[in-house]
Amino acid sequence: MIEVYTDAASQGNPGPSAIGIFIKAGQDYIEEHQLIGKYSNHEAEFIAVIKALNICQERFPNEIISCRTDAKVVVDTVEKNYTKNEIFQPYLYQINELSNSFPYFFMKWIPEKQNKHADNLARKALQANR
Repeated sequence: MIEVYTDAASQGNPGPSAIGIFIKAGQDYIEEHQLIGKYSNHEAEFIAVIKALNICQERFPNEIISCRTDAKVVVDTVEKNYTKNEIFQPYLYQINELSNSFPYFFMKWIPEKQNKHADNLARKALQANR
């Protein structure tokens, strides 16, 4: 099973945004952080999950994916497979498309304190923009 941790950071809402991704595959790990443009924090959280799933599709196409985030809005949207928010709908569609390519995909909410690594990566990318 591949453990995926995602987070986002924004300066302003919307504002310059960055994502952080930490992927654990056994003893190996992947770290990703990048600026993504001007988004709301919620949008950036969705984009972090999408980017993480793209990486997993490339590197671990036949693995079970356990995605963890402290973004409750993302977890709730994916678990319910529904959102009234028109801005979030394309993100949900992309997550569904990507996650369907894996044998199993789990989305789990975790407290911020358990997501520090991904948070630090997102903040690192955002600070590099200053």
